Amino acid sequence: MACNFNERIDRRHSDSLKWQKYGDQDILPLWVADTDFRSPDCIIDALKQRVEHGVFGYGKPPAELTEVIIARLAERYQWAVQPDWLVFLPGIVSGLNLAVRAFTETHQGTLAPTPIYPPFRSASALAERTQLNAQMRLEENRWVMDLAALEPQMSGNEKLLMLCNPHNPGGTVYRRDELEAQLRFAKRHNLIVCSDEIHCDLLLEPGVRHIPFASLSEDAAQRSVTLMSPSKTFNIAGLGASLAIIPNPELRKRFTQQRRGIVPDVDILAYVAATAAWRDGQPWLEEKLAYLRENRDLITRRVNAMPGLSLVAPEATYLAWIDASQLKVASPAQFFERHGLGFSPGRDFGDDGFIRFNFGCPRALVEEALKRMENAIKALPRQNTL
Repeated sequence: MACNFNERIDRRHSDSLKWQKYGDQDILPLWVADTDFRSPDCIIDALKQRVEHGVFGYGKPPAELTEVIIARLAERYQWAVQPDWLVFLPGIVSGLNLAVRAFTETHQGTLAPTPIYPPFRSASALAERTQLNAQMRLEENRWVMDLAALEPQMSGNEKLLMLCNPHNPGGTVYRRDELEAQLRFAKRHNLIVCSDEIHCDLLLEPGVRHIPFASLSEDAAQRSVTLMSPSKTFNIAGLGASLAIIPNPELRKRFTQQRRGIVPDVDILAYVAATAAWRDGQPWLEEKLAYLRENRDLITRRVNAMPGLSLVAPEATYLAWIDASQLKVASPAQFFERHGLGFSPGRDFGDDGFIRFNFGCPRALVEEALKRMENAIKALPRQNTL
C-alpha cells in the first residue's frame, strides 16, 4: 500500500493539544508524543462504518478485539495469553496510576528509571508514595538502567518496580539478558513489576525485537502487569484504547478494584479503532517504520554535527533524547523555544540538560526544525544565557 507520510496536515486550528500549545506563534510543536501522520485507512473506514450505525449506547470489549490481541501476542512474542487476563483501559497513564495505588500502601514506595516518561514520576507523587530512581547510563551507545546502584538506597518498603520498554525517552529496547536481570532484581526484593510497553511496535533498529517482560517465565508473568496500546503506533491516542495484561488473578483483582467508580470504560469507538489497527494495520505500519528510520537517521547525523549537542540513535519510538548539557544555557528547552522550536523539556523527565524531539512528522518539518536548531546554535555566542 502507498502511504504519503510527507503529507502536511494542518492541525494548528484543530483540536490538537500538540499544535494549539503555541497558537499562531512561529514555533514548531515537537513535544507531546502524538504523530502528525494520518491514521491508516483501515481504522478510518472501520470508524465510518460504526458511526453510520447511528447508535452509541454503552458498550463492552468486542470478542473480535480479544481474539486479535491474543493471536497477535502469540504470533509476535510466542506469548500465550488468556482472555481473562485482559483489562481494557482508556489510557496507559491510568494504568500506571492504578498500579501504584493497587500494589503499594501509603508507607511503601516504588522504583523507576530516570530519566523517564513523566507519569511514572507523577503516579507515585499523586498517590503520596516515595520513589527511588535508577539512573539510565550510556553503555555501548545505548541507554541502560543501573538497578544495582539502587540496592544500597532501598529500605525494604519498596513494592513496585516500574519499567518502560522500549524506554521513553531514551529509545532503548531491552535485550533478553537485561530483562532477566530485571526479573532477578524483582525476585530478590519481592517486587511486583509494572511494564509499560506502549512503544513495542515502533522498533527502528534492524534486528532488534521486543520481548514482553511477562513472557520471560511463569514467575515474571505472575508478578507483573503489562501495559500495551495501539495509540502511539497508529496515531489514535485521542481515542483512548489501552489494556493491562495481568496473569495473576489476585493482582488482577486488586487492580480492577482500584479502578471501580474512578476510571471509566473504554469508548466504543476506541474499541473499533483498536480492532482495526491490530487486525489490519500492519502493512501501513511497515511503511511508517521505514519512514521513521529515515527521520531518525537524518536527525542523528545532523544533531551530532552540531556543537554542544549529542544524540544516541533511539532503537525504538519516534522520540530523540538529545543531550544539550554542553550548550551552557540555563534551560535548553527555553533556549530553543526562543528560536521557534517547541521541544519537551528534559526536566519533565528528570534531567534538565536534555530535550526530547518528536520526529513523528513529515520530513519537511524535521528538516525545518534541524535548520532552526543549527541557526540557533550559530547565534548562541551573541545570546545571553537564559
